[in-house]
Amino acid sequence: MRMKIIVAAGFTCLLASGCGGAASSSDGVDSKATPTGTILPQRLDQPDTSPDLEADAPADDAPFSKQLEHELSVRTLKMAQGEGKATAQCPSDIESNKGRTAACTTTYDGLKIRWDVTIGDTAAWSESYVEYKATPSTGIITKAGVAKLLFGNYKGYIDYALCNNIPKATLVPLNVETKYKCEVVDKGKKPTGFATSTVRATEAGPRAY
Repeated sequence: MRMKIIVAAGFTCLLASGCGGAASSSDGVDSKATPTGTILPQRLDQPDTSPDLEADAPADDAPFSKQLEHELSVRTLKMAQGEGKATAQCPSDIESNKGRTAACTTTYDGLKIRWDVTIGDTAAWSESYVEYKATPSTGIITKAGVAKLLFGNYKGYIDYALCNNIPKATLVPLNVETKYKCEVVDKGKKPTGFATSTVRATEAGPRAY
């Protein structure tokens, strides 16, 4: 019998865009004004490419544990929003029965995230799918993900961004302010030395406001 594949409970197909509109971040600042704050040291330019956020899919008849590992790998990549691969490991004996729980681990750029998984009901629209809930133990911030976010939020206005040394990838708590801050520098403007955005990690990727 073909094993069930899975769909996340409450999953939405379209992720919310990053906070912050396309308005200029330095309106009213003279392009020749002398900076009065501390210029942040790390420059982020527009990314050349968009990262691949899809992990290699297992075969349709792969064991349920492999289907679950694929789902969690994809969710980890979407959280990171950066180049790289994610792998996952779940107990091989986990079954698609309601109420079953398991602890899985995903790895991205050497960073490990624990996911607490609970299996839910069979999907109302198909017996081949089952709902599940998976809660990550922490979030991820990547330099590439923040660059992608800022150039998306301020498309048409931003020249570059200055940040305080965001690592290539690092673990941070979910949905709270981090120590990482950025200033968006508009086209034709100079940096003021004042950070305009504080970075946060969410399951949908970084946010900055």
